[in-house]
Amino acid sequence: MTNILETIIAKKKAEVAERKVSKSISELENFPSFNKETLSLQQFLLQPDKTGIIAEFKKRSPSKGIINNSSFTGTVVKDYEKYGASAVSVLTDEDFFGGSLSDLREAATSLHIPVLRKDFMLDEYQLIESKAYGADIILLIAACLKKEEVKKLSALAKILGLNVLLEIHNEQELEHICDEVDVVGINNRDLKTFKVDINHSIELGKKIPSQKIKISESGLDDVKTLLHLKQNGFSGFLMGEKFMKEEDPGKAFGEFVNELKIGR
Repeated sequence: MTNILETIIAKKKAEVAERKVSKSISELENFPSFNKETLSLQQFLLQPDKTGIIAEFKKRSPSKGIINNSSFTGTVVKDYEKYGASAVSVLTDEDFFGGSLSDLREAATSLHIPVLRKDFMLDEYQLIESKAYGADIILLIAACLKKEEVKKLSALAKILGLNVLLEIHNEQELEHICDEVDVVGINNRDLKTFKVDINHSIELGKKIPSQKIKISESGLDDVKTLLHLKQNGFSGFLMGEKFMKEEDPGKAFGEFVNELKIGR
């Protein structure tokens, strides 16, 4: 793992410990959203009238700094849905990405498509928290977890009715794929060099079990790349920075979708 990832994980463990004290599991289970029926990521990714894009609401990142600090969550995600997003991803890490659970809740109460809580999930408490704040999907990052931990967290996610998106970066992390994982995401960005290599993802994608839906993540910014990935068996695409860096992210997403329709 890179130093920044180690730093994030250490901070996240401390943050989760604090959250456990400030809000108990029983309190979370009494949130209105905890008992709502979750939407299927697989179903929405495969719908012919959708784009396959998981459009992301992301304010900043450790590598790029502030991306967009002025757009409102509800406005952007509603536009994402209006223009054909299959799902929406919301960053909830505050220290490194400027997100919050409030952003997640706002998105979840505004939409009729699945919502992904994108964070560094390390503890079962975070899954219960995700359900309470309205998430339909949780992200598990193989680089942060042992394969036994992925299995354990995925099993709880299934009990809670949550979809599991497992993110992998290399061939060694293929071992983290288990029955409870619904969708496998391949991150095109090397964690050590930060170089983006779409062809590496395509080759890695060939080794993912055929029954698993796979999506591509990071460095996606043109229609040609998406169409190439689709031809190579990818059903979805996690995209955010391309849209969030614009003054009106929703409008930028709509324009990209129009290009995608023409490209088909």
